[in-house]
Amino acid sequence: MSEDTRSLHAPIDPEPTLPQAVAGSVTLIVPTFNEAGNIAELLRRLGDALPDPAHLPCEVLFVDDSTDDTPAVIEKAAADHPFPVAVLHRQTAEGGLGGAVVEGIRRADTDWIVVMDADLQHPPHLVPELVGEGVRTGADLVVASRYISGGSRAGLAGSYRIAVSRGATWLTKGLFPRALRGISDPMSGFFAIRRSAVTAQTLKPLGYKILLELAVRCRPRTVAEVPFVFQDRYSGESKSTAREGLRFLAHLASLRSATPLARMIGFGLIGLSGFVPNLAGLWLLTHAGMHYLPAEIVANQAGVLWNFLLIEALLFRDRRRHRHWADRIGRFALLANADLLLRIPLIALFVARFGMEAMPATALALVTTFVLRFAATEALVYLPRHTRS
Repeated sequence: MSEDTRSLHAPIDPEPTLPQAVAGSVTLIVPTFNEAGNIAELLRRLGDALPDPAHLPCEVLFVDDSTDDTPAVIEKAAADHPFPVAVLHRQTAEGGLGGAVVEGIRRADTDWIVVMDADLQHPPHLVPELVGEGVRTGADLVVASRYISGGSRAGLAGSYRIAVSRGATWLTKGLFPRALRGISDPMSGFFAIRRSAVTAQTLKPLGYKILLELAVRCRPRTVAEVPFVFQDRYSGESKSTAREGLRFLAHLASLRSATPLARMIGFGLIGLSGFVPNLAGLWLLTHAGMHYLPAEIVANQAGVLWNFLLIEALLFRDRRRHRHWADRIGRFALLANADLLLRIPLIALFVARFGMEAMPATALALVTTFVLRFAATEALVYLPRHTRS
């Protein structure tokens, strides 16, 4: 990944290792994508909000994926401010805005990291309050929440966006009740976290909901919240699109399937859903005049393709680079069809050798081949290939 780091006041260490943190210091990470119209006002308000550097040493790091002149605007606006300002422009926007935040975290050498958007929907005057609440309570993570007393989602435009935000909050809280305990607003993009509580190497962001990623993968020990009123966007257009919504759902699936047991359950549910295209294909082929036996073989491939696409998108998204897509689908199809060949001999074995009835023998064979197929899929399709030193 090609990057361009411009230090406008003070240099930022380009190495992704964790240096010795400066006690009480803060790195304010602002991910940007075509936010040129907001930069000057954001830095002006930060200048008014941040205390004297002697009381709260603070540096601002913009991690930029823009296709406009946002980096040049940052450079011009930064000259008038007493705190260090730097911009890291990424040539490849890997991981979306969440990936931009992780790049900033890797470069932070301060005690605290504060993450906020550039569109001024997150009020800059709350930055010292977030850090102060963390220091006062000893919390590892302090979230600015719209859903506690004193908070408001007033800046969300329209009932549709309000309903989507509320629905996403309920969904994430239901999927991760333990990891999100104490966080009323897991969709918030405005928070402070201790640098010592973050292991950047474990983060695999997808899209813009980086708080969810941090809470689930890093599991901060203690969490605090402060209320905030979500503001209207100062300039430009919202980056919330249907595509980002799909990335959010894929991100949820990736987080939820992080353990082997969860992946196996997801694998089974996706396999059950594969009966729909399988039966639909069988109906179409037989009604077109094909004999039912070859029609069953061809229709089974529709179910295999369906399962492969869902498994790729929802369970093993972060492991697809280990093999070419044609290699992966070939191996997956071979394993899926071998399941049919293995199941019948297993049923015969259970009936003849162990004296089982046909129905329980069939059920046991289904469970056995399912477990074997899951293990083989993970090992032979999605785990890295062994290479010689």
